[in-house]
Amino acid sequence: MDIILFGMQGSGKGTQGHYLAEKYGLTVFEMGGQLRQIIKSGSSLGEKIKGIVEAGNLVDDNTIMEVVENFLSDLTPEQAVLFDGIPRTITQSEKLLNLLTHHQRDAFAVLIKISEDEAIKRLTQRRVCENCKGVYPPAYKADTCEHCGGKLVVRHDDNLESIQRRLENYRNETLPVISSFYERDRLIEVDGEQVIEKVTKEMFEKVDYLFT
Repeated sequence: MDIILFGMQGSGKGTQGHYLAEKYGLTVFEMGGQLRQIIKSGSSLGEKIKGIVEAGNLVDDNTIMEVVENFLSDLTPEQAVLFDGIPRTITQSEKLLNLLTHHQRDAFAVLIKISEDEAIKRLTQRRVCENCKGVYPPAYKADTCEHCGGKLVVRHDDNLESIQRRLENYRNETLPVISSFYERDRLIEVDGEQVIEKVTKEMFEKVDYLFT
């Protein structure tokens, strides 16, 4: 069973996705990481994506699905995937689900749910590692990353105007995707406003049946 992970910015989706992948042996597909990796490879697809990015354009859905297709083709049917950062729109969702069906794979969505007020509170107070891009909440008081020792900084786009724009995009583009999974009874909701450990515990309790 593949998992499509949803969550508003600031929901802790990245952290919970890591725990989910570790517990159930999921292979992680993170859109941004995949694009960077393919660009570095120097392949024809990498050169194509590099050209799109350097021109200041968004990578189109067909190219994104080509990336997903290449990723899935390298997996065995037994390897379950955690999709993070895709799909963001209804069009992407339809294309992704068609691709998964083509590969005879099944998917369930998990939503780490928080309010917009909570998202704004978290995003305006969080810091990220300059090196590995790990995200740290206000409760973490050290100035260096616990994983790589990199310096923790505030992201330049973690200002109120930028955050509100990102949340508006999520509301307009991604919420309809989440609703479509809910309507098909393929969505598990987890309360993301609890402390991290309780979010993880609830998530494991709710998804465990998918892997047993």
